[in-house]
Amino acid sequence: MSDAIRVVLADDHVLVRAGIRSLLGAFVGVEVVGEAADGNEAISRVGECLPDVLLIDIAMKGMDGLAAAAEIRRQHPVVRVVVLSMHADAEYVLQALQAGAAGYLIKDAAPIELELALRAVMRGESWLSPGVSRQVVDGYLARLQGDRPADPALTPRQREILCCIAAGNGAKEIAFDLGISAKTVESHRAQIMERLGIHDVAGLTRYAIRSGLVSAQK
Repeated sequence: MSDAIRVVLADDHVLVRAGIRSLLGAFVGVEVVGEAADGNEAISRVGECLPDVLLIDIAMKGMDGLAAAAEIRRQHPVVRVVVLSMHADAEYVLQALQAGAAGYLIKDAAPIELELALRAVMRGESWLSPGVSRQVVDGYLARLQGDRPADPALTPRQREILCCIAAGNGAKEIAFDLGISAKTVESHRAQIMERLGIHDVAGLTRYAIRSGLVSAQK
């Protein structure tokens, strides 16, 4: 299989990885050469295996897929990154493209779409799931018309949590309002602080106000 498309697969769910690996194994000329459970491991696996394509989820424990994709594109620019995510939101798609992704598929895509995406990026093309393409175009046009651009450093969920933090809510309150665990809130807050280089709540609040995420009266 010297001409096979060599793929590293990164997802923090073991069963999801197993299912995707099995699916990829059914494609002619596609070989899974490595797996990773988080962003840091994905960076290591890509460095070890030097694949043609990294297929990566966004939401993972530790370093997320967007941060890992950007770092991998910096270290290994010839590796094509394809994001496979449950999120069809335009913001996620735009951030993935800004991180250097060549493709973006939502997880309810048909199996044939995954194969088409892999072969498209190997030809030097980009691939977006039909379900997100229209949203990306609409979002891009809205920004050209003067809408406030979203902070490319944060995911939509992280901006949502940042707004809650700036409003004075604690981890338990945020968790209850968003229907997630307090531990998840704390993890997001740590990632927000790391990405923004701000390490206290007061600083996060000032940043949220300067960015227009909340008003100074909140």
